[in-house]
Amino acid sequence: MKRAVAVLVGLTVVIPAGARADGLPVVGLDGSTGVVSPNGVYRYVTFVSGRNTVVARLHVTGAGVARYRTVGGQFMVPAVAYDNSTSGLSADGRTLVLIRPRSGIPQKRTQLVVLDARRLLVQRRIVLPGDFSFDAVSPDGSRLYLVNYLSLSRHNFDPTKYAVRSLNADTGKLDPKPVVDPREPDEKMGGLPVTRAMSLDGRWAYTLYSGSEHPFVHALDTVGNSARCVDLDALTKRNDLFQMRLRVAHGGDQLQIVKAERPVLVVDTDSFVVSRPQPAAPPRADVAAQPHGGGTPLWPFALAIAALVMLAAASLKPLARAGRAR
Repeated sequence: MKRAVAVLVGLTVVIPAGARADGLPVVGLDGSTGVVSPNGVYRYVTFVSGRNTVVARLHVTGAGVARYRTVGGQFMVPAVAYDNSTSGLSADGRTLVLIRPRSGIPQKRTQLVVLDARRLLVQRRIVLPGDFSFDAVSPDGSRLYLVNYLSLSRHNFDPTKYAVRSLNADTGKLDPKPVVDPREPDEKMGGLPVTRAMSLDGRWAYTLYSGSEHPFVHALDTVGNSARCVDLDALTKRNDLFQMRLRVAHGGDQLQIVKAERPVLVVDTDSFVVSRPQPAAPPRADVAAQPHGGGTPLWPFALAIAALVMLAAASLKPLARAGRAR
């Protein structure tokens, strides 16, 4: 499995001193834009208030508050790429996973909270010994995928030493074996996570990495507990990679690497063969709904969040009942 040099530790990207990413900031990546439901109706956002967290489900249209609740502890929607792509919401819309923000390097333990996304009730709190960040969740919310950092310290900082781990959401137990590409179990490659897209059924998590040798797509199968690494040699000498995005098209048969909505390369999602787009092919409208932030600004939701913060400040105890908007 190719190794990513950018460390998505909780909600902060940590990069070795002097590293840059096409002019992008190297710190401060978080999931403040929230995560959008698969049907595009709701946006889930979090706001830390003291020692608690306000979790809210907002209407995408109008930003009205559909439901909110205060959860004990500080948690946020996990970010997974530099374009503010987020994750944590299962494709069936029933499970929402939040992660505690990182407070230092390394961290001795990692905290997650699993919620019923419809009622915003805490189902399980998970505390793992060791240093992890969140990567993806299976369509039914039964499995979580994490990145386990094995060598993060101030004296021995090596973010390329990690293992992708699968975790049972019901038991909170990690699978003993890491998730790898069975064709390349020992291959390593550095890179920065540029953007994320999900397959139409929420099974595959596709992440575009910059790559030190060449860009690549990391395709994580959240049902099959496996992965594929797809090299993008044609993009090796391009300096506009961070302007590109991923798009699922043609009924899920294609993963397109696009710039300004125009395909640059096409990956067959069955064979993982990479090809150039057909010049005469018209743009398709069947783009997968992306359940992540994807760089969307949060300003339309500012008033709703401000109201929630005021409610949270009024009481440090979790709300006994969830608020509803008509």
